[in-house]
Amino acid sequence: MNTSNNTLPITYLFPRHILLADDDEDDCLLFKDALDELLVSGKFSCVTNGEKLMELLMDSELLPDIIFLDMNMPRKSGLQCLLEIKANESLKDLPVVILSTSFEPSMMKRLYENGAHLCLKKPNEFTKLKEAIHSALSLGELALTADKVAVVSQPSN
Repeated sequence: MNTSNNTLPITYLFPRHILLADDDEDDCLLFKDALDELLVSGKFSCVTNGEKLMELLMDSELLPDIIFLDMNMPRKSGLQCLLEIKANESLKDLPVVILSTSFEPSMMKRLYENGAHLCLKKPNEFTKLKEAIHSALSLGELALTADKVAVVSQPSN
């Protein structure tokens, strides 16, 4: 088998455990379908609100490799979860990708200042969702830090 970087299967490049926090069940299913089509192997978990996310993170011995976090969730918002994650010594180094249908510039600045690794605008097309996830996971391979961030969004029509 040729092992040059251009021919490695995508499954070798990505985290082993991806955690999505999103209250929209359809979005969770689409996210999982996108991972399947990208041939991302490993564990995928989804929680439906911020309280469940924090409970899972606090009670888990095996933390996810990356968290995709919806901004607008019931019980505890994405921002509240981000603040708690980054304030916790055992969680603060987890890469967190924020998902939202829209971002105010001031909110995006606040998210990055508080430790978000990436902000992704939720695409309304499945192909664009796959591209956004692939970009986020690829950037995760570069060991992003809070001062090395990018914004991936769908172009305006």
